[in-house]
Amino acid sequence: MLMPKRQKHRKVRKGKIRGVATVGNTIAFGQYALQAQGHERITARQIEAARQAMTRYIKRGGKIWIRIFPHTPVTRKPQDVKMGSGKGNPEFWVAKVKPGTIMFEMQGVPEDIAREAMRLAAHKLPVKTKFLTREEA
Repeated sequence: MLMPKRQKHRKVRKGKIRGVATVGNTIAFGQYALQAQGHERITARQIEAARQAMTRYIKRGGKIWIRIFPHTPVTRKPQDVKMGSGKGNPEFWVAKVKPGTIMFEMQGVPEDIAREAMRLAAHKLPVKTKFLTREEA
């Protein structure tokens, strides 16, 4: 699974995901792309599940780029622990995604196969998505 090799702070505050994407909102590498239509935190497990769904459908043909990375740690406190006594320990990593962010790109397969692979990947993600081609963008 994806996670940073090292980070400056072990725990971070939750924050809010506001506005639209101004960086990472254009197709940069591939021919087809999957774009987020909402704002959400996407876990490393969800990114990996989407990647596996796409890779299996295109039978390891073509090339896939993952344009998002889970930099943000999410902490959880153990079950049946009383309120107080500080912040919990980091449990998993998330990528904060804004509307317009390109999450995955693909190249080297026909459009109908790419569209279906991206549809399967979109089912693994908690955010509404849109399929794009380089001509549209």
